[in-house]
Amino acid sequence: MSTDEQAQRPADTPRSLAEALRSRGDESLGALLQARPDLLTPVPTDLTQLATRAATRASVVRALERLDRFTQQVAEALAVAPEPATYAELHALIAGDQGSDGADAATDEALGRAVGVLREQALVWGPDDRLRLVRTARELLAPAPQYPSPTGLGPTVAEATAGMSPNRIQDIVTAAGLPSTHDAVSAVRSLTDLFTDRTRMSALLDEAPAESVEVLSRLVWGPPYGQVTADPARHLRWLLDRGLLLPTSPGTVVLPREAALHLRAGRAHRVIEPAPPAVQPLREHRPQVVDATAAGQAYTALATVEELLKDWDEGGPTVLRAGGLSVRDLKRTAVALDVPEPVAAFWVELAYAAGLVASDGEADERYAATPAYDDWQEMPAAERWSALVTAWLTATRTAGLIGGRDGKDRTLSALGPHLDRSSAPEIRHRVLTLLTTLPDGASPTPDSLLARLRWERPPRGSSGGGASAGGVSTGSSTSAGNAPLELRARIAQWTLNEAELLGITGRGALSSHGRALLGSEEGAATAPAPSPAELAASAARAARLLTPLLPEPLDHVLLQADLTAVAPGPLERPLAETLAVLADVESKGGATVYRFTPGSVRRALDAGKSASDLHAFLAAHSRTPVPQPLAYLIDDVARKHGHLRIGAASAYVRCDDEALLNEILADKRSQGLRLRRLAPTVLAAQADPGTLLEGLRSMGFAPAAESAEGDVLIHRAHAHRTPPRTAPEPVHDGPPLPDDTMTGAAVRAIRAGDLASTTPRKAAPEATGALPRTTAAETLATMQAAVLTGEAVWIGYVNAEGSASQRVIAPIRVEGGFVTAYDHTADEVRTYPLHRVTGVAELADD
Repeated sequence: MSTDEQAQRPADTPRSLAEALRSRGDESLGALLQARPDLLTPVPTDLTQLATRAATRASVVRALERLDRFTQQVAEALAVAPEPATYAELHALIAGDQGSDGADAATDEALGRAVGVLREQALVWGPDDRLRLVRTARELLAPAPQYPSPTGLGPTVAEATAGMSPNRIQDIVTAAGLPSTHDAVSAVRSLTDLFTDRTRMSALLDEAPAESVEVLSRLVWGPPYGQVTADPARHLRWLLDRGLLLPTSPGTVVLPREAALHLRAGRAHRVIEPAPPAVQPLREHRPQVVDATAAGQAYTALATVEELLKDWDEGGPTVLRAGGLSVRDLKRTAVALDVPEPVAAFWVELAYAAGLVASDGEADERYAATPAYDDWQEMPAAERWSALVTAWLTATRTAGLIGGRDGKDRTLSALGPHLDRSSAPEIRHRVLTLLTTLPDGASPTPDSLLARLRWERPPRGSSGGGASAGGVSTGSSTSAGNAPLELRARIAQWTLNEAELLGITGRGALSSHGRALLGSEEGAATAPAPSPAELAASAARAARLLTPLLPEPLDHVLLQADLTAVAPGPLERPLAETLAVLADVESKGGATVYRFTPGSVRRALDAGKSASDLHAFLAAHSRTPVPQPLAYLIDDVARKHGHLRIGAASAYVRCDDEALLNEILADKRSQGLRLRRLAPTVLAAQADPGTLLEGLRSMGFAPAAESAEGDVLIHRAHAHRTPPRTAPEPVHDGPPLPDDTMTGAAVRAIRAGDLASTTPRKAAPEATGALPRTTAAETLATMQAAVLTGEAVWIGYVNAEGSASQRVIAPIRVEGGFVTAYDHTADEVRTYPLHRVTGVAELADD
């Protein structure tokens, strides 16, 4: 700050960001720490350190990227405004030369809100008549040849002429019709005054050739740089002579900022966006239809996850060496679920995020269900649904990336690494909350939803287009923010699709239980992401609303004469499990069709059921009489089942019916089994028992395996489970948002530390900021005197780790080599060893 500025500054105006923070209340400091949680890691020792940390490049970049479009535009306007700028100057850059007369009330209100946000986040400080953008933010947003300003403006006249010879500056001043000056500084000031004077500048441009005006029109909205030849054309020479184009390097010229602002009518941006674009409805449905559709899809989601894990029940696909599922296994899973591969990848990732599936950690590592899956199955349907959607809302793993490429051009696989995107939970929550702004039963237009998201979190900077005009070739720049914006748009689109699959939305509109999942509808559109406890409570409310919409499990099926059974709805778990063994699923939908075959009946017999058990089961659970063809099928398969016995010799076939063994030996299909007769009722084979069983079954026989004791072996599916596993933790970008308790404690600690560092001291013998140094005797005497007088003192203290700090304490007692005192820095009573106190000093009387 210059001496003139210090003289003009009022006494109560802060001189730095630290002083501005010091003048804030605790509530304002808490809002800053919650808006920028990276400032809390670790907790700053005082407000000076907080201000220093708030001005670091990484923290400022993160804060700027989290601003909405209009607030970014205000920050960009401040970056090209004089420093310090008044609120009126900022308003003129936003609204143009019309000023407050031409700007509407919405823009005025939005500007005040934006300045308030920038102040709250410590990106702007100072009163309205002396607004200052944090230096790091100004460096990021101000124009530079390598990084053009998002506004498209170039350097000022003073900046562009910094390396120009005084004679050349005088020539420009003379050509512009201004009187010559005695020095270059006054000449630059005179030229600047000309370009900022609307009347004189308009008169100068009225004299310009039409081709010159065309060149300026091409440069006015950026990029302001262009290339010229060593012998420029006449209309370009006219601009160069009058300083409307200034050289920045050989062959490169720039349009000065003041001239560009005149051509823009004082506006820093071509289009300002003070209000967010509204999300437009695409279609409207009755809310009852939306809820019913969403509930049906929620039930389908539960059934799909169950079917996935049932398919992996005996041990799923192997884990790739680099982690994840192979493309072949994903295709097989998609076929088993009868869904496209991207949808299958979503269900696999959802089960993983919910902790229902994981790798088993064995030598031949495979994916399998976890013990949590068994607990999940026992929960009511609505609670199982809430567990899935809660995991989806908080997961940073993004299934939509599967099949794409990472930064090293490696394929991203399902359940593999590098699928975490820290912004995914925030985007999912924001997309769903934007749906609450629509009427009940209305689905959004995707374009309007994406436009709203772009306004709320735009890429930093804008891309400028290049053109050639009258011999001036303008360059082009590419915004580095386009890539993350594209990712946000893709995640938003995936969110809409996944919410429909999960039954949060129905026909594209948010359901009633979906609204409950987002918490209170009051202020939902602007509410931040909920805490884990709030999300759990909201999920419980959503489950209660969903429960009456889900179909009740049925205890019966409808048997038909064509050897099929129709389940007109979801079945109770014991019935569904038994029927899945006894019959094969033929089709799914609102009603599931099961088909009975000899193979499926044999499967039930292998599981230990008898023919009478199967007849009784069907009679008990069928609303229609058991058809005669089905009864005959069961009896026929049971009659043949177990006549042939297979054991380990390597393998043998035993049967009391010699004719049946003769039939097997005569069949050409048995040649691959290499059978030979050992006795009239025994055949031996070189194949193992499993291969022999499958071979004879493929020939139409119904053999049964037996143990070494001659007992029939009952084959039941073995459920393979992993050891206990926890669900994957979300990978967050930066520290988590602090709660109110942590924020309050941090504010108190910063205040106390600031008190210790700024409290005036008496006759401090050391340099400012250094720890006090006194002898042990002086330290003890001063402490004892402070106990008698009740006064606070300033001490230097070194802890057990060797870290030094300064504290303000009020000693209570001194004994046994320790001092017990109220520590103003920590806001509590503490005991300190005297040998760790470097020194003590009295505080000033005031």
